[in-house]
Amino acid sequence: MKNKILNTALIMAVVAVLAVFAFYVRVGATADQVVVLRTSGMTCGSCVKKITETLQSQKGVAAAEVDLESGLVVAGYDSKQTAPEKLAQAVQKSGFHSQVAQVITPQQFKSVVGRDVGGKAAPGGCCGQRGCGGAQ
Repeated sequence: MKNKILNTALIMAVVAVLAVFAFYVRVGATADQVVVLRTSGMTCGSCVKKITETLQSQKGVAAAEVDLESGLVVAGYDSKQTAPEKLAQAVQKSGFHSQVAQVITPQQFKSVVGRDVGGKAAPGGCCGQRGCGGAQ
């Protein structure tokens, strides 16, 4: 009888712990849209990090990328959970001017760039580690 009570209490404790963890685990969003934001005011890697973290903290964002040189920010998002304008506003609230330049599908993004949003780019850019025009 003691073992039955102990086992029941143990199972209830495990279920309670799992329930608490379930509230803290963020279910990964699935991107069905990709927004391209034209963003200004970025000057360094710290700006890139701040914008990336800002977007990734938004509900529905699956991936975010920032290109400092071009001033473009790309985010893959679930259109049922957020909107491109909300993502631009989040970037603006973090201290940068940002506006929606284009909204495309993940398939369109992949056909242009050759990879998924949030996927790793080729080292050193399009031409490998030595860059464009570098000696091979």
